[in-house]
Amino acid sequence: MAYSAAKVLAYRVHSQQLDRAGRHRPTDVAALDLGVQDTGRDGAGWALVNRGVDPGQVADPAGDLVLAWTLRGAPHVYRRADIAGVAAATAPFSEADAAKRIFDAARPLRAAGIDVLEALDVVARQMQSIVTAPTVKGDLSSALTDRLDAPYLRYCRPCAATHCYEQPFRLAALRVGLELQPDTSPPVLQRIAGWGGPAASVPASLDVVRAYLHLLGPATPKQVAAYVDAPVKDVKARWPEDAVEVSVAVDGSDSDETRWLLAEDRPALGEAAVDQGLVRLLSPFDLFLQAKDRELLVPDPARRKQMWVVLGRPGAVLVGAQLVGTWRPRASGRKLRLLVDTWAPVPDAALAEQGERLASYRGATYDGLAEH
Repeated sequence: MAYSAAKVLAYRVHSQQLDRAGRHRPTDVAALDLGVQDTGRDGAGWALVNRGVDPGQVADPAGDLVLAWTLRGAPHVYRRADIAGVAAATAPFSEADAAKRIFDAARPLRAAGIDVLEALDVVARQMQSIVTAPTVKGDLSSALTDRLDAPYLRYCRPCAATHCYEQPFRLAALRVGLELQPDTSPPVLQRIAGWGGPAASVPASLDVVRAYLHLLGPATPKQVAAYVDAPVKDVKARWPEDAVEVSVAVDGSDSDETRWLLAEDRPALGEAAVDQGLVRLLSPFDLFLQAKDRELLVPDPARRKQMWVVLGRPGAVLVGAQLVGTWRPRASGRKLRLLVDTWAPVPDAALAEQGERLASYRGATYDGLAEH
């Protein structure tokens, strides 16, 4: 039996708790196992609210959450109690993986006979010695430039200055226990209190391959590798023994696709169903939109192009388990309007309710839909 795209998406909505009601603690969000990306004005905080977190707890006064550069060099939020395991889970799997993750920065290192994993440790140790108090990224970068050899550095045209390559800079930080202060621009780095180094082993719940299969499955090794930015070979080497094959029917494909899911999640996939009255305004980098099978999320190529533009990516309108359009905020003073472009009907009352939620989260007043 092949599972339909609708069934797969319903499973993801449920596994990611997008259908959850009530007011929950931030640390109860399942997506924190893989990390909640904090990019843009409505980033991790809004993603947590969409998963049932009390908006009053998103600011995290108790310090239960931590923000760090991890997968793809992007800032992600995790449970503070998990951070040593996260550091181990998100570290490169191998030398080849490390080279892939830092893109063009690997070339001068290898030309100089320096292993990429060794280079990440060199950058990390220098960062640790510099960040003895909260440090603005630019100040840290300047200090690093004075300490690193030429293979670690590049000339930056926009800045008209020489810096450490960006991806080694970002991927090295958590190796020595440096976190990002939330809501700082430019970013401010600081030491994680009580840091004792990455965990000796990766907890199963934080393993990025397992977490992807649980939250964004069923999936293939290629899709998981694309999410992590790792070679497919390394992902296959870490493929869970309890992953089982399932068939997925993808619109526009001549045959069903073989994918994998954790065995314990197969019953949930078979039973997955979502209330069609569910409406969510997903932020542009919400985990639901990070799945690497965009043709399943949005079958129409023109609409996929509209959803995942290179610059200025919009948010997505989710109805039930289907993506039915895009939205953009239009703020003026303390008023917020929504510019919505949908390709399926969305009840006006539901859009207004979600607009009011977003406005309340932002500390603004909802002022209706904006005109195109």
